[in-house]
Amino acid sequence: MADHPNAAKIRAAAEAIEASGDMTSQMDMLDDDVVWHEIGRDEPIRGKQALMERWSNVPEGAGIKTETHDIVANDEHAIALVTATATMGDQELVYRTAEIYHMRDGKITERWAFSDDTERINKFFGGV
Repeated sequence: MADHPNAAKIRAAAEAIEASGDMTSQMDMLDDDVVWHEIGRDEPIRGKQALMERWSNVPEGAGIKTETHDIVANDEHAIALVTATATMGDQELVYRTAEIYHMRDGKITERWAFSDDTERINKFFGGV
C-alpha cells in the first residue's frame, strides 16, 4: 500500500535530514506561519523565518541525528515515530519521540514533539 501523500512528504523530509543532518532541508515544506513546538520550550517558535534562525544558531559541537521508524498520515495530520541521538561536545543522549504534524495544502502548519523523557532532554540541552 502506498503512503498517503502527507506521509510521503514527511518521509522525504526525514530522509533528507537523516542523510545530511541539516534541518533546513525541510524549509520548503513549512507554511510561512508555521507554529513549531519543541520539547522543553514553553513557547512555540512562530513563523518559518524564526524557525530558520533557531536552526541556524545551534552551538558548535551540538547536533541531532534522527532515525524515523514509521510515519502514518491522513489529509490533516502526520505522525512520525523517531529515535533521536543528540550530541553536545563529547556527550550523547538517545531518546524517542512522536512528532505530530498538522498539514494543510501539503505544508506543515504546526508541529508538536513528545518524548519518552522530557526531563532528561531538558537537562541535556540546558536551555539551548
